[in-house]
Amino acid sequence: MPIYEFYCKQCHTIFNFLSQRVNTTAQPSCPKCHGELQRKMSTFSTIGRTKYEDDEDFIPQFNEAKMEQVLTGLTREAEGLDEDDPRQMAQLMRKFSEQTGLSLGDGMEEAISRMEAGEDPDKIEEQMGEVLENEDPFATMRKKGGIGYKTPPAEDDTLYEL
Repeated sequence: MPIYEFYCKQCHTIFNFLSQRVNTTAQPSCPKCHGELQRKMSTFSTIGRTKYEDDEDFIPQFNEAKMEQVLTGLTREAEGLDEDDPRQMAQLMRKFSEQTGLSLGDGMEEAISRMEAGEDPDKIEEQMGEVLENEDPFATMRKKGGIGYKTPPAEDDTLYEL
């Protein structure tokens, strides 16, 4: 009898569901909040819950294929970029943020706005270098309210019926 794992974004919890037969289409609701669950891939030989490292970089909703697709498209677009026009670079950075769902942070938003106004990127970097170095665009994906959380999800030990 297979055990399926599902992740609840609202509760930031992984739940285990036991099925009497192989069922790749069942979509249960969250046992806690009754919200939508996302099916998770788990190792074939593992019974019960999956262990996650205490990894600051854990991003449950990170879509690596989508990120690669966005970067490939933006790389092609960057080939025709006029390096002397800060507005074009700012536009490319905005597209990256919009297409990936990453918030680049307040400092980077300020830098992009200044580039859109035509300021010299070297001058901006000189004035804001330390602020920009300390910002982590992936942090917004890891904190609650973003795409994910900074901490690994809780694991509910209960085995629910699918």
